[in-house]
Amino acid sequence: MRGSVLVMAKAPVAGRAKTRLAAAVGPQAAAELAAAALLDTLDAGAAAYPAGRRVLALTGELADAARSAELRRAAEGWLVVPQSGQTFAERLVDGHRQAHRLAGGPVVQVGMDTPQAHAALLRGVADLAHDHGRPVLGPAVDGGWWVLVTTHPSQATVLAGVPMSRADTGRLTAAALEAAGYPPVAGPLLRDVDHVEDAEHVASAAPGTRFARLWREHAARRAASPQPDRSGS
Repeated sequence: MRGSVLVMAKAPVAGRAKTRLAAAVGPQAAAELAAAALLDTLDAGAAAYPAGRRVLALTGELADAARSAELRRAAEGWLVVPQSGQTFAERLVDGHRQAHRLAGGPVVQVGMDTPQAHAALLRGVADLAHDHGRPVLGPAVDGGWWVLVTTHPSQATVLAGVPMSRADTGRLTAAALEAAGYPPVAGPLLRDVDHVEDAEHVASAAPGTRFARLWREHAARRAASPQPDRSGS
């Protein structure tokens, strides 16, 4: 068994999780959807790697999260470590460092925004990194990236200088890796769940996930509830 999986996650607490999606569906629904996406991601990681090769780098408290009991059960087979760093980029660097130390590389790092990323996909990008001896960067539709596989923790240090959550984050990350002597192999393109249209696309692409089931339930409730009269009458 080569490598390990690293999930960078925020405890899905209402009002703090999926704030862009919450603007459309409400803070509690957004937190529940975030929890479902995290559960799907933990399932995929557990199917791809055995205990001892799974690291969950967490910020926030699962006790305060939506679907708290389910999340705590799902995390039992993981090495749970706190995220460390002032910025998200610094926390990513530290997450890779901890995963390489605790579980070994290549380290397949994902977030909690791609519940459609199944176990075979996670193992596939790890194999790609191993075969090429280089990092793998999987682009996201919004211009960021959804997965980074590092074969050595030093590769992740370039992230500290890359601005995150921008439309050019993927391009800048690839350029930083190349400039440091680690030209990345391109991984598959996926869509992060940030907005309603993303949720609809991901739920359609991966209909058997917890996220998709919950999204369909939410959509059915919205369709059944009376809509406000915007006619002005």
